[in-house]
Amino acid sequence: MVYPIVMEDIDLNLLVALDALLAEGSVTEAAKRLGLSPSAMSRTLSRLRAVTGDPLLVRAGRSLVPTRFAEALRDPVHAVTQDARAILRPAASEIDMATLETTFSMRVSEAFLEFLAAPLVSAMTDAAPHVRIRFVLKPDKEPHALREGLVDLEIGVLGVPAPELRTRLLLRDRLIGIAREDHPLLTGEAVTVERYAACSHVVASRNGEFAEAVDEALEKKNLKREIRVVVPGFPDAMRIAASTDFVAAVPASCLGKNGVNEPLAARGIRGFELPFETPEILVSAIWHPRADADPAHRWLRDIVARVCRAAYP
Repeated sequence: MVYPIVMEDIDLNLLVALDALLAEGSVTEAAKRLGLSPSAMSRTLSRLRAVTGDPLLVRAGRSLVPTRFAEALRDPVHAVTQDARAILRPAASEIDMATLETTFSMRVSEAFLEFLAAPLVSAMTDAAPHVRIRFVLKPDKEPHALREGLVDLEIGVLGVPAPELRTRLLLRDRLIGIAREDHPLLTGEAVTVERYAACSHVVASRNGEFAEAVDEALEKKNLKREIRVVVPGFPDAMRIAASTDFVAAVPASCLGKNGVNEPLAARGIRGFELPFETPEILVSAIWHPRADADPAHRWLRDIVARVCRAAYP
């Protein structure tokens, strides 16, 4: 009858002892190597002989020599113990980014790609020239990509509740209005909520919905705007606003460091403060706890935060 082997039947410390005995060819020297007494090592050798059914080390004059079976075991036993030490060694707290070869996958918005991808790629490749970077557009705020390990980091607004995910605030943003430089809304009179609502609007919506925070703010004032165009991302809304009579609401970060004061003649648009309040936008780095202690992932989080701070002090 064959009995199943369970972990209680296996003492992996015997492998370490066997490795030392086969390397030293001496009970006394093997005991010194492992910090044991010679008598304790002799008892361990007896256990090894019982487990393997082989003498392992036999007398040859005043010394011990390995049996043929023991000689055959020497290399594989040493390899197994080295592998075990490598597996159980504490994780490295530091890493040489100059030599690291890996791929980081990040799920980001179109706006991030438009305004922050270039400086991030530059900073990452300067510090880690062998690292590859994969940007993936985020069609939603669902956490499945992080949970399933499909991406290493997500950058954006935390959506569906996922209490196990880790977050790090990158920047605080707010919505502002944009229109082409010579738009009637921006000439002469102040931008009032009534004048703003009376314009035709282009809206950036990832899922194609027409309503957003602006509409909720207008509804509180018993006003409604006319949404004529819906596009997937803020960069698309900016391009349309630059060449039409439509106005749009975009995060201030889309207009650079100084928000509404950033010169945007090259884009043909101007930013203006919305005549009502909208909720603050908290843009975060989001990751799964499986990567929390990984030094390479920690470096990725740090460099993303540094690039965001530099772009939007």
